[in-house]
Amino acid sequence: MADRGTVRQLNVSAGGVPKRAVPVATVTRLGLEGDRHRDHQHHGGPERAVCLFSWETIQDLAAEGHAITPGAIGENVTIQGLDWSLVVPGAHLLLGRHVLLYVTRYASPCATIAPVFLGHEFSRVSQKRHPGCSRVYACVLCEGDLRSGDPVRLVSAHETDRLVNAQPGAHA
Repeated sequence: MADRGTVRQLNVSAGGVPKRAVPVATVTRLGLEGDRHRDHQHHGGPERAVCLFSWETIQDLAAEGHAITPGAIGENVTIQGLDWSLVVPGAHLLLGRHVLLYVTRYASPCATIAPVFLGHEFSRVSQKRHPGCSRVYACVLCEGDLRSGDPVRLVSAHETDRLVNAQPGAHA
């Protein structure tokens, strides 16, 4: 595992879970176009615009017997090959050529995703109870289009500043 990976799957829904795979998505400041939320108190908005999860963690959970697949617990972007221990609040990720995200927090699991887990143990993806197995929320610093298979990489704060300042309308 490394500081680079790929977009395994993009996921959206009309509200709730599971989110279904789409081959292409436009990412705006409020998330993936076409994605909706039923609970606006806990999901969505600029600070929780995009939910990310690890393909490798999904595989590990499935191997434990949980009925989990990409999008089943509400992530918008399933990422493969990236060292998930590096995807923490404060990290910056570049997806594709233009989509720049800032990880704002770990996503707290809720009972809505319980049916996916053996014994309805949705806390299996709680950062507090199982560090490294949580989804994360991110805000969008630079918008753009994404496709399944696009590269993903961690970027430094310096590179983040350069990418943000290179956006049309950015002030130097």
